[in-house]
Amino acid sequence: MNRKKLKILLSLFAFNSISLYLFFSSSSSSDHHHKLLPGNHKPSPENPKTPPGNHPHFPISPRAKPWPILPSYLPWSLNPNVAPRSCEGYFGNGFTRRIDLRRSSVDKKLRISGGGGWFRCWYSGTLQSSLCEGGRVRMTPERILMSVGGESLEDVIGRKEDEELPKFEAGAFEVDAGEEFGDQRKLVDVEFLNRYVPEGAISRHTMRALLDSIRLVGSSEFKCDQWIEEPTLLVTRFEYANLFHTVTDWYSAYVASRVTGLPTRPHLVFVDGHCRAPLEETWKALFSSLKYAKNFSGSVCFRHAVLSPLGYETALFKGLSENINCHGAFAHDLWQNPDDLKTARLSEFGEMVRAAFGFPVGRRRILKPGSGHNILFVRREDYLAHPRHGGKVESRLSNEQEVFDALKNWASNYLECKINLVNGLFAHMAMKEQVRAIQDASVIIGAHGAGLTHIISARPETVILEIISSHFRRPHFALISQWKGLEYHAINLDGSYADPRVVLDQLNDIMKGLGC
Repeated sequence: MNRKKLKILLSLFAFNSISLYLFFSSSSSSDHHHKLLPGNHKPSPENPKTPPGNHPHFPISPRAKPWPILPSYLPWSLNPNVAPRSCEGYFGNGFTRRIDLRRSSVDKKLRISGGGGWFRCWYSGTLQSSLCEGGRVRMTPERILMSVGGESLEDVIGRKEDEELPKFEAGAFEVDAGEEFGDQRKLVDVEFLNRYVPEGAISRHTMRALLDSIRLVGSSEFKCDQWIEEPTLLVTRFEYANLFHTVTDWYSAYVASRVTGLPTRPHLVFVDGHCRAPLEETWKALFSSLKYAKNFSGSVCFRHAVLSPLGYETALFKGLSENINCHGAFAHDLWQNPDDLKTARLSEFGEMVRAAFGFPVGRRRILKPGSGHNILFVRREDYLAHPRHGGKVESRLSNEQEVFDALKNWASNYLECKINLVNGLFAHMAMKEQVRAIQDASVIIGAHGAGLTHIISARPETVILEIISSHFRRPHFALISQWKGLEYHAINLDGSYADPRVVLDQLNDIMKGLGC
């Protein structure tokens, strides 16, 4: 009897072993076939019936971070019917025109001639800009003239910005054009650049200059000292120490990753020579890894490179000078009733930032019994921002400490509900702790300043109160609030002095609206 049971167990073990072998062999073969196709990085078109928050499934690389599940996520698949100047055109996938500059040799099976690498751009008529991507792209750092980048701020005090921004020599970037390709030639001409990557009001358009440097070379000349196999974003930053401008860069990089259908969060290469800055903490959280271009030794080749548009070309920046008539809405509502004048894209991105730091991304904040409401007062502090900065921050609320003290006294004596006043000394807080303070706040209050850009990560029910000096009447945070669907209030000052009584009157009304 025991021998019979043993035979049965051995038979079952053998059967399971064969099944597992066949399963993994099949999976490996399938994955290998997928990797063999240059440019075959995009998923099959997402099912237009996929509800918000549901993401397409991709094979996950062990070295790349997976995309988190986001409640406000809506499909980014190409829709040629996106209306010009619609909210999706501005904030989502308005990159509807595809321009193939070089097709890969794999396309020969489709009777299309080409070379070893591939390169294409996606143009947005709404934003008047392009994002581009290519396979078998080589970067030669020695042909990029700029400082090394990534140094400690204290080591480069006084360095000029011009030294940190890249100048590209011919062939700084190259694309493998295949075995039969002859002499080198440029990938794009001036006509292409003027049409699809216009300079506009940008005095130094580094993405345009990078594209202009790209040369096509034969496979015999395409030698690489190292390869990066996974998708990689190439980003040039300008005002890298300013939170508002950095958020425009984060958003552009996120959009580029989604539009190109990257299966995981890409790696990141800074094609600039800026020194290290505290905002790098969020870059590292959002993406799979980070390296400066000049930190590579020798040539580096990318199996798939994506060129992210400049932050100046995002709707977040363009909205400061042109009317973008969009209002925030819940993704579920837009899923059921699409509306060209509404968007959930900034909510999706705010959830992405929170998820990148490991915070919950549920749409609603659940207050624990007795925890009360957090009122976050965002402060402006002196700090050394970059090599050309003197360390002094211009005051936009001359009596900030007086206002804070009045708030502290008010909060401690408020009887309707418990109020926790949070002192938002962001200049001396890690980025993760800044995001934590934003997501936990019921009300965010502060003078006009870059620190308020954090409201992009605020929860939907958060209320914003901005104190605006007469010297800084800019719409940055009113617009972000509008595009996210946040309740927004402003106190417009005559000068830079705020009467604490006026601030407290506004807060009393806000707290009543929150049920206190």
